[in-house]
Order: sequence, then C-alpha cells, then structure tokens
Amino acid sequence: MFKWIILAIVIILVLYVIATYNKLVTLRNRVKDQWAQIDVQLKRRFDLIPNLVETVKGYTKHESETLENVVKARNTFLSASTPEEEMKANNELTNAVTKLFALAESYPDLKANTNFLELQSELQETENKIASARQFYNDTVLVYNNQVQTVPSNIVASLFKFKTEAFIEANETERQNVQVKF
Repeated sequence: MFKWIILAIVIILVLYVIATYNKLVTLRNRVKDQWAQIDVQLKRRFDLIPNLVETVKGYTKHESETLENVVKARNTFLSASTPEEEMKANNELTNAVTKLFALAESYPDLKANTNFLELQSELQETENKIASARQFYNDTVLVYNNQVQTVPSNIVASLFKFKTEAFIEANETERQNVQVKF
C-alpha cells in the first residue's frame, strides 16, 4: 500500500514537471513570436524610411544632420544581432524619425507634398502597429517571466535553464519632449 502511494506521488510529480515544462516552452515561444511580430513592423518601417528621407532631402538640403541620423539609426538596427540590440537601435530610430517629422513642420511646401504626406501617414500607421505589438510583447513577457519566477514553476524553470526575457522600455530620451532648434 505504501509503495502505491509513493508511486502515485512520483507519477503526479513527473506529470507536473512535464506540464510545467510544456507551459514554459509554449510561453517562451509566444515571446519569440511576439518579437517576430514587432520585427515585421520594424522592417516595414525601415522600408518606408529611405523613401521618406529622399522626399525630405529635396526640400531640406541644408538639414543633412537630421537625415544622416535617420539613416545611421536605420543601419544600426539592420546590423543588430540580438533582440536587446534591436530594441536599443529601434529607440534611436524612433528618436531620429520624431526629429525628422518635427523638422518637416518648418517647411510648408514639404508638409503639402503628397508623397511626404502619404509616407508620413504610412509611417504613423506603422508606428501605431509597432506600439500595439510592443504592448502585446510586454504582456506576453510578463506572463512568461511570472511563470519562470514564481513558485513552484520556478523550480522546473531553473532545472531546464529557462531565463527571463527583457521588456521593451522607453529610454530616457524617449521620455523627454523633442526639442528641434533652428
């Protein structure tokens, strides 16, 4: 009788470990999937940026620093090899694009240009999709990290070396108002 109780406890523990492991794998894959969704939108944004830069160049020949910063930030993202590097490069690009739109405010002809308006609209739509994807990513990371860090699933997580994932957070410059000086 005692041996059946021990066997039942062992079976329950094994089933718990299997179920918890499978849940952790599923959550980790959701985190990766959500990052991929952000990546799709970021790539869409990067495809739009060269067209936007070229449109702006025609109107703002002496504003090369802002344009160079946009292109540099875009290239930094493209060369990033980890999600953390991509997050950092994405923040730099967001700042550069924000300054580009602020710069456009000083050029009435540019603001009225159909190509610029269409590109700006597409980029703003993409930015909204990125913001939604970031929020969903962070929600997914929260669920995953909670599972990795809370008892008793943290025991299984540590046994199988599950690590917490980083949240996407705004950096200090994104929290400040953009100031463009001419």
